[in-house]
Amino acid sequence: MSDNRDVQAEQENAVDQTVQNAEEAQIEASEAEGVELDENAQRIYELETALSEAQATIKEQQDGVLRARADADNARRRAEGEVEKARKFALERFAGELLPVIDNLERAIEMTDGDNEAVKPLLEGVEMTHKTFLSTIEKFGLSLIDPQGETFNPDLHQAMSMQESADHEPNTVMAVMQKGYQINGRLLRPAMVMVSRAPSGGVDTQA
Repeated sequence: MSDNRDVQAEQENAVDQTVQNAEEAQIEASEAEGVELDENAQRIYELETALSEAQATIKEQQDGVLRARADADNARRRAEGEVEKARKFALERFAGELLPVIDNLERAIEMTDGDNEAVKPLLEGVEMTHKTFLSTIEKFGLSLIDPQGETFNPDLHQAMSMQESADHEPNTVMAVMQKGYQINGRLLRPAMVMVSRAPSGGVDTQA
């Protein structure tokens, strides 16, 4: 009988040990799983951080590229503007040097007797030269200012004198002493003119 109790006790101990071992194994498995979950979470965090840093770097590089492109475009536009200014300045200077030539041709035409058969061929040659000369420089933006009979414009005309006139409205260009010129819309030389004013006792309009 004593032997049966001993066997039963041993069996119970064995069962208890098995249960205890199973519980310990379950605890160890849970702990291992928890460690694995913590490692995965840490890895995910590290990857997300690296991704955010990479995206920030890419954004910064994109901004840098856009700034560099904008700077390059601005530099190109400035260079083009400077080249255009230099071209216009050179063209204005060149055109300005040609104006006395035009003036001299016009004086020659005005002073030549067109009725004199001896000089008529010469006059025709000068007139053709003058016409061709004007046609050529007009291709480069030069335009004539000849305001005879027009209202005085201080932006385009230079009043050399004023004269009373009952036949003209006040501030009308009565005579053009020297024609003016513009180049590409910019004043190269104002027209030198005589301007009318109201007769004494009349009302004069300020220019």
